[in-house]
Amino acid sequence: MVQQLYNLFKLRIGLLMAVTAVATLAITPGPTPTFTQVVVLALAILLASASAGGFNQYMERDLDAQMRRTCRRPFVTGEFTPNPWWLVSLATLLLVGVIAALFVLNWIAALHIFLGAFFYAIVYTVWLKRRTWLNVVIGGASGSFAVLAGAAVVDPELSPLPIIFAIVLFLWTPSHFWSLAIAQHKDYAAAGVPMLPVVVGDKVAAQVILVNTLALVIISLLPIFFGLQWIYLLGALTGGGHFLYRNVQLVRDPSPKIAMSNFFASLSQLAILLVAAVLDNQLLG
Repeated sequence: MVQQLYNLFKLRIGLLMAVTAVATLAITPGPTPTFTQVVVLALAILLASASAGGFNQYMERDLDAQMRRTCRRPFVTGEFTPNPWWLVSLATLLLVGVIAALFVLNWIAALHIFLGAFFYAIVYTVWLKRRTWLNVVIGGASGSFAVLAGAAVVDPELSPLPIIFAIVLFLWTPSHFWSLAIAQHKDYAAAGVPMLPVVVGDKVAAQVILVNTLALVIISLLPIFFGLQWIYLLGALTGGGHFLYRNVQLVRDPSPKIAMSNFFASLSQLAILLVAAVLDNQLLG
């Protein structure tokens, strides 16, 4: 049961978003947040993400049944029976997270947390995923709202630094998920999901990923003009350089194996970027 709930709520994504939000909070100029604020921010984002992730699986159980990667999800196997009570429970998770943020943080942080869940659950899952290859581009803004939520705890008016990191997350998401879509091309095609590789082919998709990642890496260097220094620059160049190297490999050979290498390189790039930003801020700021 615990493993199935972990799967249902997509807690790996939630943890990534929570870490991203806390890291952005740590580097945003302004008053030092309290321990309670940090904990509530992380938990609120986890609850909102769990709500959106569960809703995604509830709504996509027909697609999940057709894909090897997702056919063991609990709504597909019957371990969880889809019924309106699930929707009530998932909405309650989101409500608890947003209300906690509203009272302990501020209304702008609470709004960003809500919008992150809304973009993933409604804009991405309901509106875009089955209709257009732009699904992960527009729906990917959900990750950017986690960045903005973390920054809003310290500075509700938002300074340039968190806005740049929000753009970084916005650009990171397509490169990350399109790499997975190349690796899972047959599954998405069988389910009729118009992911970019299904629409234009793996070779063209790999080229688009490279262009997008190049833009991502360039934008990720901009924080050095807004207070971050050499530790961050080293991290941005290291993680970004490795990600671009894997992107070039993918253009040369858009196979599932190389696509997964690029997928994992995207995770490394984001992790290195966040760690470097926090270390730079704490040691040199």
